[in-house]
Amino acid sequence: MTTPLAGDPVPRFGDRRRGRVGLLGGSFNPAHAGHRHVAEMARRRLRLDQVWLLVSPGNPLKPQRGMAKLALRVASARRVADGRRVVASAIEARLGTRFTIDTLRLLQRRFPRVDFVWIAGADIFVQLPRWRGWREIADRVPFAVLPRPGYNHRALAGRAAAVLRHARQPARVGAILARCKPPAWVFLTAPQHSDSASAIRARRSGAARASLPDSARAAVPGAARAPLSGALRAPPCRTTHTPLPGAIRAALQGAEP
Repeated sequence: MTTPLAGDPVPRFGDRRRGRVGLLGGSFNPAHAGHRHVAEMARRRLRLDQVWLLVSPGNPLKPQRGMAKLALRVASARRVADGRRVVASAIEARLGTRFTIDTLRLLQRRFPRVDFVWIAGADIFVQLPRWRGWREIADRVPFAVLPRPGYNHRALAGRAAAVLRHARQPARVGAILARCKPPAWVFLTAPQHSDSASAIRARRSGAARASLPDSARAAVPGAARAPLSGALRAPPCRTTHTPLPGAIRAALQGAEP
């Protein structure tokens, strides 16, 4: 029987293809329209040949409770991909890697002619210093950071931005970012998408709870869920290096509620 892990579009042992490929990693628990929005926005703005949705076999920074099986998450990611320019892959499970740094080392070794770019939302950029070998990751691939509601100030005033402030490039460099020697990163001005996997899971949980009898519903904890916020516009992307967090906050004043 064919499983969702069969027919992976990324060959395990690599090949000699040339091109620019964006890597968008995540649990995809589940994949949603926000993932597709980020992938398509990055593909166009960075002039990438493909974006690979790297479905993690198990994110070390996320709890396993509530995590769907890998096959289900891969199938979910394939539904939001188009199978040609945006493809979903379980290559990390096939390589036996769980940490991004290990995945990158193998991908760069097995696809030596590909120029990779790591695509991250502002929420991920905030977490970056918690990743194993994060500075080596920044030395291996350029980063494209896209805005996420509620995280942009923290991302641009956070530790990763401070440590890598010398490597920040103007947003207009995005078109050639894949060819830039790392460390290099840009913050792309882009419309923001309000979907999140946690909100989708909460909605599903709420719908399931609503279908229960009143007596059973009262026994289910966590009934109240915050509604999704509306889509927001991204803050203006600065084109100069700004080492002081105060200056960053002043430049972005009013960009988020």
